[in-house]
Amino acid sequence: MKNRFAFTIIELIFVIVVMGILAKFGVGFIAQAYKGFLYENVNHTLQSESEQAVEFIAKKLEYRIKDSVIARTKIGGAPEPIGSINPAANKYTVLEWIGVDNDGFRGTTAPYWSGIIDLDSSSASILTSQDTNTTAIDNLIEKLSNKNATIADAALYFVGSNSDAKTDYGWSGNLAYINSQKGAIHPIKSVAGNSTQFQSSTGSNFSGVDVYEYYKLAWTAYAIVMTNYDKVEKTGTLKLYYNYQPWLDKDNDGLADQFNKAPNVKSSIIMENVSDFQFFSVGSIVKIKVCTKSKVLKKDGGDYSLCKEKTIF
Repeated sequence: MKNRFAFTIIELIFVIVVMGILAKFGVGFIAQAYKGFLYENVNHTLQSESEQAVEFIAKKLEYRIKDSVIARTKIGGAPEPIGSINPAANKYTVLEWIGVDNDGFRGTTAPYWSGIIDLDSSSASILTSQDTNTTAIDNLIEKLSNKNATIADAALYFVGSNSDAKTDYGWSGNLAYINSQKGAIHPIKSVAGNSTQFQSSTGSNFSGVDVYEYYKLAWTAYAIVMTNYDKVEKTGTLKLYYNYQPWLDKDNDGLADQFNKAPNVKSSIIMENVSDFQFFSVGSIVKIKVCTKSKVLKKDGGDYSLCKEKTIF
């Protein structure tokens, strides 16, 4: 018998047929599997990033003075109380509020500020807050602000006081109203030699002010802003601004400090490729929504996007 060293015609035809089948269906199957993997990967990334964004914003909003929350349609725009805005009629890109000093309230072993005014020991010029340590508050604020703020930049908010979000926190720039201690936010400083007392830092006293037993202490406002919006890609960057006090005029320009012009203001990026940032309020409850999309799959038929929502009580 002779040895066989070549394929027969039948075998060659069979190989060609199999290769044709693989070429027609196999490559498409592999491409579809790859696309599925790509979508899954993009979905996981967007889910994770958007979840982190809404959780981050919610944690900041959790320690807000509820009456102080405002919205603006643009940077430098007129402040509107969040409870009165109509997101369907206008596009709001700025969310701002006064934050409560939660770090100082927790302290290390005891609160740095107690949150209680001793009305019997207080007067029009001096407010006494037992179990408060203004020296410790000052040190903490200095560290948190990278040495750009102290207790002399802080303010008190009396729980139970009536307020107008437009005028009572400095958003509108009317510092004369704030400096006269007529607003809901009261600029204060410590009293030398007594770490349990506050006094006004504006030159006015608390005469005529409804001083309530419970108070919140604040040293910064916060702003969540949609910036660098690309009209072609229809995405922007969501940023956090902090370390500014709208109840003060630290740059001496005659206007209340706002995040877009305040000295020493800090900012950080929360998320990029954000297609939409929405918020509204029902009573004291705030609801936020962050939508994002990926450009990775654009060549395959369009953007892949999703939204995350969060309700903050």
